[in-house]
Amino acid sequence: MDTIQAIILGIIQGLTEFLPVSSSGHLQLANALLGTSLDPESDLTFSLTLHAATVLSTIVVLWREIWRLLRGLFSKHFNEEQAYVLKIVVSMIPIGIVGIFFMDYVEQAFSSLLVVGVMLLVTATLLTFAYYARPREKSAISYRDAFIIGLSQAVAVLPGLSRSGTTIATGLLLGNRKDVVAQFSFLMVLPPILGNALLDVVKGDFGGGVELLPLVAGFVAAFVTGCLACRFMLEIVRRGKLIWFAAYCAVVGIVATVSYFV
Repeated sequence: MDTIQAIILGIIQGLTEFLPVSSSGHLQLANALLGTSLDPESDLTFSLTLHAATVLSTIVVLWREIWRLLRGLFSKHFNEEQAYVLKIVVSMIPIGIVGIFFMDYVEQAFSSLLVVGVMLLVTATLLTFAYYARPREKSAISYRDAFIIGLSQAVAVLPGLSRSGTTIATGLLLGNRKDVVAQFSFLMVLPPILGNALLDVVKGDFGGGVELLPLVAGFVAAFVTGCLACRFMLEIVRRGKLIWFAAYCAVVGIVATVSYFV
């Protein structure tokens, strides 16, 4: 992998981590188009680097909310911030089970362009339903809703099924307010990403194999575009314009599906 390819992949990761179009699916499509191929150790190193960049971009964009939660977390009395953190913990249960027991199977069994294409079509369908649904809007996410949104995040490990798109659409269909569910969707992913990175390091899979310059270039590209995409997506969800992403996912899904058979 050269520096230009690393920058392209970093930009794709930064944009698609927050936009409801599936980062894993787009990275798989980009690798196929660019012809980039890394050994498993190098691929994991690069992947963890890009994910670290998007985690940092989330922290930068939502730092006020994160700081408020951290301050409230250490209060002696149970408060709103502690309840919010507990809801994030509840949402982590399904993805934790999948990550520990089934992640390797999912990556081996479903890494094909056909799966990416079909799952992008599923993402388009979910976003369309969320756009046209008009449930009663709730100002706070319940523990029940947090767990159901967590289930949708666990299902979204399938390549092509957008994590942000799936969790935001699920939250909207459950009747949660647009800005509330968008913020919860971006905050709830931080612990699973960090936990997955820690598991990979503990297993000894994390190592070298990628030159420093492409690694740094990919990180910077993912961080900068991640900051922009996170801010943009929060505003898009508030305005209720998810239907445009549904149309995009449908088109890319059809192209990827047809490409598998051609």
